[in-house]
Amino acid sequence: EFEQGRPLLEMIRRERPELGIVLSFFSPSGYEVRKNYPVADIVCYLPFDTASNARRWVETINPEMAIFVKYEFWGNYLEQLKKKDIPTYLISAIFRKSQSFFQWWGGTFRHMLGCYSKLYVQDEASARLLAGINVHNVDVTGDTRFDRVTDICRTTHEIAQMEALKNTGKKIIVFGSSWKADEQLYADWLRSHTDICGVIAPHEFDNCRLQKLKEEFTTKQGDTILLSELTSITDTADIYKCTKQLKCIIVDSFGQLASLYRYGDIAYIGGGFGHGIHNINEAAVYGIPVIFGPKHQKFKEATDLINCGGGFEVSGKTQLESILNTLISDEKTLYTSGKAAGSYIARNIGATPAIFKSIFDI
Repeated sequence: EFEQGRPLLEMIRRERPELGIVLSFFSPSGYEVRKNYPVADIVCYLPFDTASNARRWVETINPEMAIFVKYEFWGNYLEQLKKKDIPTYLISAIFRKSQSFFQWWGGTFRHMLGCYSKLYVQDEASARLLAGINVHNVDVTGDTRFDRVTDICRTTHEIAQMEALKNTGKKIIVFGSSWKADEQLYADWLRSHTDICGVIAPHEFDNCRLQKLKEEFTTKQGDTILLSELTSITDTADIYKCTKQLKCIIVDSFGQLASLYRYGDIAYIGGGFGHGIHNINEAAVYGIPVIFGPKHQKFKEATDLINCGGGFEVSGKTQLESILNTLISDEKTLYTSGKAAGSYIARNIGATPAIFKSIFDI
């Protein structure tokens, strides 16, 4: 949700610098990473959604407006904001028929929707669902994540050692946000292809996991090293020698993945065999095909990419290997699927300025 809200937050800071910004997180996974985020004046935890907490919070902050992101439905906070006539918005929202709002017993949840001044939704299907329960204060503006990944693409930094690897002529496959369940699918295939270099970015890691990955993907045909080890090599001759014999790079720091996708020919996005896929737009923006597991039903962009030919769903090892073999052996298919992915992202940018103009009545 932070990455979805970030483009709008940063536009507000640029265009309305006189406004103070309070950024809240409910979980440590968000707060710990972004507690020093410089665009916000205050970064803090959001207290539990109780009536007393919500009342004290709203009275203390006394906001000019409140903006929630995608799946943020906090009943007591919404009630307090509405009670005090504070304009309240939900951005990049997406709705499915199976959600509580659309069930016969979902009156409490439908009441929450009535607390928003306006809902900015990703697609027409969401707007139709809301209209079916008499929620009409809705604008279809799209998903701000497309703006975010486009901004990232424009500002990612070059990595000289990755440029050298690219120049070896090897195909590079970036395995982003990889879990063990994902590695079980692609490990044998990656080890068996000498002309492929894998870049594995584990979703979570410690020193033990990093060491096991190094051992698992080192073969007689090539070395596996940590990204930090690769980028510490600065001599041109040494970089050339290292990249010629590389089999796999293990990403051992956060914040590097977006810059690494730019060097990939193909991206495999993890999480699709667990709780759900991670950010596939972050790879697709570079005009490369994306592959992911079956748990993507909550992500509209996954279905859209499949339909346009830029994305591929896999349900198991055999299917993954088949798609990888096709993409690396057929340059035309690789090119057309990558172009489809990049074009899809380009067609969907623009949600952020549309929402900003609407909120501030420009």
